[in-house]
Amino acid sequence: MDREPEELQFLGLIGIYKESLKIIFTCRRVFTKITLALILPLTFIFLAHIQISELIFSKIIRNEVDLDSTRSGTPSYYRLSDRISSEWTTFWLFKATYFLFFLIFSLLSTSAIVYSVASIYTSKELTFKKVMTVVPKVWKRLMVTFLWNFIIVFFYNVVAGLFFILALIGIAPGTTRGVVLIGLLVLYFIGIVYISIVWHLASVISVLEDLKGIQAMIKSEALIKGKKWIASAIFVKLNLGFLFIQMAFEKSVVHGEELGMGNRVLYGMICFFLLLKLFLFGLVVQSVFYFVCKSYHHESIDKSCLADHLEVYLGDYVPLTSKDVQLEQYHV
Repeated sequence: MDREPEELQFLGLIGIYKESLKIIFTCRRVFTKITLALILPLTFIFLAHIQISELIFSKIIRNEVDLDSTRSGTPSYYRLSDRISSEWTTFWLFKATYFLFFLIFSLLSTSAIVYSVASIYTSKELTFKKVMTVVPKVWKRLMVTFLWNFIIVFFYNVVAGLFFILALIGIAPGTTRGVVLIGLLVLYFIGIVYISIVWHLASVISVLEDLKGIQAMIKSEALIKGKKWIASAIFVKLNLGFLFIQMAFEKSVVHGEELGMGNRVLYGMICFFLLLKLFLFGLVVQSVFYFVCKSYHHESIDKSCLADHLEVYLGDYVPLTSKDVQLEQYHV
């Protein structure tokens, strides 16, 4: 980043996008290696999961249809019933395995990109080897933050579910109930989006500061103040792009038998490439947004201190601490 810290606060949505693209092209060799090592497997895992899940689930549906047309109590009925139970077990085990590997590569990718952007910000020499040395140690901090986010989302869903149940029980069927349910649904999605935004910024904080878990979430919530609309726009636009690619993949590849194998492979490659780029761009934007929020709140991290703590000492990653890094207040 060539900009001075105090200039970052004035970046809007387009400015953040331009700054992110500039960072990617400035160190495209390192980002290309990170993409091939971490983001490529992440993309493959996600798209393969959609295809395989569909194959298993469609097989379950076919067997359940056959089961409905089979007389109860016959050997064929019991064979189909056992087969369906086995397939459901396979389906959920596959989902659990997918989630585990997707989470691991997602945290590793986040660690690598955040560390790389911070290194560029400090004008420190950045190499792929250094990134891969630091990443395995940093991602553990991200896991703690993710677990806290999981707990928060779980309880949020429980409370939201109770409100929906109370609305269904306490309000008689009719227009009023429909309006209340729609209102609750809108509020629910606003809450989920906000929690997600806080978590994404907390992930950056977990890498660059001596905070993790709930402390990182609290710090993230404080930093977002004043930039909520930009944060929301970034989140919604990136997720709409993500959803568009997913829907295109499902329509043209998973359910695109009429297109022919050649076209399905071509569309699959296009979706793969677009999703790969979206993952990389989204993580860089997330990192840049952290520095924008710090600048907006007049918190300027001393670049030399940040650079020192991004170095690897005897193979150990040393995160920023409030003791070592004094946040200077400046006024524009």
